Amino acid sequence: MRSRLAAMAALLLLPLVPLPVALAAPAHAAHTTPAHTVLAHTAPAYAATGLHVSGDDIVEAGGQPFVIRGTSHAHTWYPGETQSFAGIKSLGANAVRVVLSGGRWTANDTADVAEVVSLCKQNRLICVLENHDTTGYGEQDGAYTLDQAADYWISVKTALAGQEDHVIVNIGNEPIGNNAVTPGWAAATTAAIRKLRDNGFDHALMVDAPNWGQDWSFTMRDSARSVFDGDPDRNTIFSVHMYGVFDTAAEVISYMDAFRTAGLPLVVGEFGHDHSDGNPDEGTIMAQAVSRGIGYLGWSWSGNSGGVEYLDQVTDFDAARLTSWGERLFNGADGIAATAREAAVYGGGGDPDDITPPTTPGAPAASGVTATGATLSWAASTDDVGVTGYEVYRSPGTLLGRSATTSMTLTGLTPATAHEVHVRAADAAGNRSDPSPSVSFTTLPGGGDGGDCSVTATVQSQWSTGYVAQPVIVTNTGSAATTGWTVTFTLPAGHTITGSWNAEVTVDGQTVTASNLSYNGGLGPDESTSFGFQAGRPSGQTSVPSGYTCAT
Repeated sequence: MRSRLAAMAALLLLPLVPLPVALAAPAHAAHTTPAHTVLAHTAPAYAATGLHVSGDDIVEAGGQPFVIRGTSHAHTWYPGETQSFAGIKSLGANAVRVVLSGGRWTANDTADVAEVVSLCKQNRLICVLENHDTTGYGEQDGAYTLDQAADYWISVKTALAGQEDHVIVNIGNEPIGNNAVTPGWAAATTAAIRKLRDNGFDHALMVDAPNWGQDWSFTMRDSARSVFDGDPDRNTIFSVHMYGVFDTAAEVISYMDAFRTAGLPLVVGEFGHDHSDGNPDEGTIMAQAVSRGIGYLGWSWSGNSGGVEYLDQVTDFDAARLTSWGERLFNGADGIAATAREAAVYGGGGDPDDITPPTTPGAPAASGVTATGATLSWAASTDDVGVTGYEVYRSPGTLLGRSATTSMTLTGLTPATAHEVHVRAADAAGNRSDPSPSVSFTTLPGGGDGGDCSVTATVQSQWSTGYVAQPVIVTNTGSAATTGWTVTFTLPAGHTITGSWNAEVTVDGQTVTASNLSYNGGLGPDESTSFGFQAGRPSGQTSVPSGYTCAT
C-alpha cells in the first residue's frame, strides 16, 4: 500500500476549498484524495419496523430482499435541483444517496430533511441520507467527528421518525482520512451507533469505512463484526467506497469475499469509472455486486468540480443528457436499469421465499459465424416471478457474458476453432436455470493474433444505440513473460467509443487501439487480463466491432 499512500498524500497537499453554491459545489473529498458461500440468515434481535439486516442481506419489513441500486445526489450544495429525484428514478434507480450537512456547509435543517424524504417517497426511491461533515476527519480542516454527526441526526429526528420503511441513515461520509485518530474508527463508529439507538433511532444505519472510505488498511473489514455486535439492534450496514484502491478484479473480489465469509451486510456506497488515485475496476465492481446481491451507489448524479467533473453522470442535472459514465452506470452491463428492483414498500420487490429457478432455455442456435465471432439465439425461459436475463457460457462453465434478451453476439473468438456454448436463465431472486443443451460451431479461418498473445472479446449487453464489450480477454500465449500488450480492432461505420476501463484506448478513424495500463501489462505464460469498453452506434444498427488482433 506504500505507493498508494504516497499518491494520496501528495494529493492531500491540494486544499479543498468549498465554493459558494452559486459558483460550484466543493469536490467530494474522496474524489480529491483519494467501496453467497450461503450463510444462514438469522432474525434481527429486535422487532423489525422497516428496512433491516438479515444475515448479510438488507430486507424490508415484510421480509422482501432489497438490493440497493442507485446514485448519490449532492443536495446540500444544490438544494434547488429537486427535479433530480425524478430524473434518477426515470433511469431505473431504486435508491438515492442524498448528501446533507449539519453545519460544515450550509446546514440542512429539519424542514429540509423532511422535504428530501418526501421527494424520495414521491419518486418511489429508498432514501440513503448521509452526513458529509465527517469527510476526512483527522486529515482535513473543518471535518466533524462521528459524535457530532450523531448529534446532527438527533437534531433532525422529527423528520425521520416513522420513516424506517423508507430511510437508511448513513451516519457520516468517509469519517476518517488516512491518518490514525483517537478514538479509532471502530470505537468512534460504535459510539455513534449507540448514541443514535439510545435516542430512539430504529432505522437501518449505514457506516462508511476509514481511509477516505476505501479501507486500504482493512480497518473496517477486520473490525466489522465487533461494530455490528456493538449495535443493540444488530441493524448496521457496512459501506466501502471503491476508487483507485480497487483497480483490479482480485482486490474487489477479495474484499467482497471477506464480508460474505463473515456473514455481514456490505454495500458499495460509492464508486466511479475513473479516478485521480487509480482506475477503479467498475466492471468487476458491478458484476460482482449483481452476482452476490450486494447493493451499489455510483458517485454522482451531477455538479462535481475540483477536477473530478468526469464523475458527473448527467450534464447540468438533466436526466436526458447522460455522460459516458452515466450511460455505463445506468444502461451498461450489470447496470441500474437492468438490475434494480423497486422496493416492496412502493409496490415492487418480490417473494422472499422465491426458490424456484426459471425453466431451461432452448438450445442456442449459432448464425453469422465469422473468423472471430458468431451470433447466438435461443428460446425463452419462463419463471414464476420473472426472468431477468440470460448467461452464456463456454462449456463446461466459463461465463462469456450476459444478455437481457434471447440473443447475444460473441466477438473476438479465435479463428478456425471449435466452440461449444450453452445458456442459463436467471431470475431476480438469483435463481439459475439448468444449462440449456449446448451448440457447437467452428469459426472460419482467417484473422488471428500475433506476438505471442491472443484476444477474445464478448459483447456483454446491447441496446438500440449502443453496447458494452466486456470482458475483452488478453492472454499471453508465449513462453516468456510480457511487459505490455496492444489490441486492435475495427469499429463499424458510425460507431464511437464512449468509455473504456482497464486499458488506454485511442481511435484513428474506425481503427481502435487498446494498450495495457501500468498495472496489467505484465503477464506470465498462459496468464490473462481483461479490459472493456462501451460504444455508441446509430439507432437500429446491430453490428459490433470485428477483426480483433493482439500483439506484445
